[in-house]
Amino acid sequence: MKIKWLGHSSFVLTESTGLSVLTDPYDPDMVGYAAEPQSADVVTVSHGHGDHNFLKSVREYKSVFDKPGKFEYEGIHITGVQTFHDDSEGEKRGKNIIYKFGMDGVNICHMGDIGEPCSPELIERLLPVNVLLIPVGGNYTIDAETAKEYVDKLMPDIVIPMHYKIKHCELDIDKVEPFARLFDDENVEEDVDELELDRTDFDESSVTRLVVMNKR
Repeated sequence: MKIKWLGHSSFVLTESTGLSVLTDPYDPDMVGYAAEPQSADVVTVSHGHGDHNFLKSVREYKSVFDKPGKFEYEGIHITGVQTFHDDSEGEKRGKNIIYKFGMDGVNICHMGDIGEPCSPELIERLLPVNVLLIPVGGNYTIDAETAKEYVDKLMPDIVIPMHYKIKHCELDIDKVEPFARLFDDENVEEDVDELELDRTDFDESSVTRLVVMNKR
C-alpha cells in the first residue's frame, strides 16, 4: 500500500488493488494553502469543521464515512472510534472520530483532531497499530508532548505527524520540529514524498520510525 500526504490532516491511502481512501479533505481558505484535487473510492471525515470535511475539494468519490462504527468497503476494513476534540469531553470543540484502516494487512490509525489526553481505555481500543497518523501542532489538538505519549503507548512501527504549521499555513499551530526533537535522529526520516509499505516491512522491533512527509 501507499501513503501520500496532501497537507493538514489529509492523506491518500492506496491499496495494492488500486482502491483508495482520502482522509479529512480541507478548505484551502481556512488552512491557507491548497491540495491538488484528488479522486478516491472512500472519504473519511473525523469531524464537522471545514478544515476536515470539505468534500468540495474531492474531485470524485463513491462513499463517505463520518460516524463511529465498523464498516467495510470492498475488502478495506474501517473502524471509527468516537473521541473528543478537546480535553473537556467535547465542551470546547465537540467530538472527533479516530479511524482505523486495514489495508493490505497493514493497520493504519488516523487520529483526526484528537484533543483528549491519552488513556489506557482508548489505547486498548486502538491497538494494534502499524502506522500512526497523529496531529502534533497543538492549540486545536494535542501538542507534541501528548502526541509522543500516544506514540509511546501505541508503539506503532511508523508514526507520521500531521496538522502542523507549514509554509503558507494560516492556522495558529506549531511546526513539526518540537515533535521531531522527541525522537532519536537515527529513527527520523524527513522529506518523504510517498511511503510504500507491505505487511512484511513490520517486525517485532520496539523502535518507532518517525516519517515526516512532504505535502503533495
